Amino acid sequence: MTRSLSDLLKKRAKSVMNNYHTPVLLKEVIDLLQVKAGKKYIDATIGGGGHAKALLEKGAKVLGIDTDQDALEYVHNNQKSAVGSKRLILAKGNFKDLEEIAHLNDFNSVSGILFDLGISSHQVDDAGRGFSFLKEGPLDMRMDKEQSVTAETLVNLLGKEELYDLFNKLGQEHRAWAVSSSIVGARKIKAIQTTQDLADVVAKAYGITGEVSDFTKNKINQKVFQALRMAVNNELENIQVALPQALRLLEAKGKIAVISFHSLEDGIVKKTFKEFSKLGLGEIITEKPIGVKDEEREQNSRSRSAKLRVFEKII
Repeated sequence: MTRSLSDLLKKRAKSVMNNYHTPVLLKEVIDLLQVKAGKKYIDATIGGGGHAKALLEKGAKVLGIDTDQDALEYVHNNQKSAVGSKRLILAKGNFKDLEEIAHLNDFNSVSGILFDLGISSHQVDDAGRGFSFLKEGPLDMRMDKEQSVTAETLVNLLGKEELYDLFNKLGQEHRAWAVSSSIVGARKIKAIQTTQDLADVVAKAYGITGEVSDFTKNKINQKVFQALRMAVNNELENIQVALPQALRLLEAKGKIAVISFHSLEDGIVKKTFKEFSKLGLGEIITEKPIGVKDEEREQNSRSRSAKLRVFEKII
């Protein structure tokens, strides 16, 4: 009886850990980075720590960076031994400041740097973070809860044309003008403050009335919420700024690995790697991006759009 209870608790603990964020393309990342024991690596978006844990198991020393204090606390609590031995160093910050953070932590020359640009499962599932249209909560969407601008700020203060540009460019939303008009009209009556408020406004823009199923919510809200999240967190700008810094931090034969989940992100990575290659700074290891296999897609549906690209520095 005691053993059964113990096994159940262990199973639940493991489930909680996996639910924080399941690392995507884990084997592929570790294999392509060619991780070597004793070498230094940077996980620029440590999240739930899955990729970092695999690096540590290979004997690497890891600097884990994240803007989300929740993520850092989670990893600290689950990797106490590695943190205590200083094999894992945790730092709060945005990877747009990658070089500064690396230098402050004596990671001046490293063998590999990983960027996982996806939002964590924990962030999506926590209604209080405001990332999900399936869970009612404040319209927040900040990865760094200390920054001032939220999705609520943008939705209630941007003009109609500014909202249109945001939804059209970042979300590639085909009803961007209708959604923008619906938002401007709704906020004249009452400020849009929650995820449900926004979901209702989007439904109106699509001409949908009455109760909306989760399937329909996903179909009509995904691009709008995605665009707001990307804008709130300056996601495209940050990766553009970070990649040249990553290259400068790499030692010869060091590698940059980037997992993206959106065509705009992937386009930036692809273009930047090509520019590095043309300048003779290294070579692209992944001629085509690596996607998830069927087995991983079945186990983790949120991984389905993941693409991995890797670049190796020559000098």
